[in-house]
Amino acid sequence: LVSIGNICRSPIAEAVFRKLVTDAKLEHKWMTDSAAVSDWNVGRSPDSRALSCLRNHGIETAHKARQITKEDFRTFDYILCMDESNLRDLNRKSNQVKDCKAKIELLGTYDPQKQLIIEDPYYGNEKDFETVYEQCLRCCKAFLEKSH
Repeated sequence: LVSIGNICRSPIAEAVFRKLVTDAKLEHKWMTDSAAVSDWNVGRSPDSRALSCLRNHGIETAHKARQITKEDFRTFDYILCMDESNLRDLNRKSNQVKDCKAKIELLGTYDPQKQLIIEDPYYGNEKDFETVYEQCLRCCKAFLEKSH
C-alpha cells in the first residue's frame, strides 16, 4: 500500500488490511506492508492524527515510514496506491525493474462507493483522517473478498 510520504494514508490502509486479514485468520496467505514513493519521511512514525484515528477503531501499528524499493516490485503481487500521482510514479519506477510481478492499481478501484481517489489528509483535520480510514476499510474489505 503506497502513498507519497507513508505517514498518513498508506499506514492507515496497511493497518486496516492487516486487521481484516488477522480477523479472517488469513495471516498465512498475506504479507502486508506500506511504503512511500518519496524519501521525505523515511524512519518516521505515522502522523499522530493517523495513529489516533486507528486507535479510535481499536487498531495499533508500529510502522515506520520507508521508501518503496525495486525488490518490492518483484516480491509483492499487488501494489495498491492512493491517487493518480502515486500511480504515475509507481508505473514509472516499475518500468525500471526487471521481472516486475506486482499489479499496480489504485486502492480506490475496489471502493463499492466508487470513491476512486483517497485524498491526502495531511493538511486537513481529524475528520479527514476518519474519511481516509472509512475509504480504506471499504476498499480493503472489497479487495480481500475479490482476491481470495
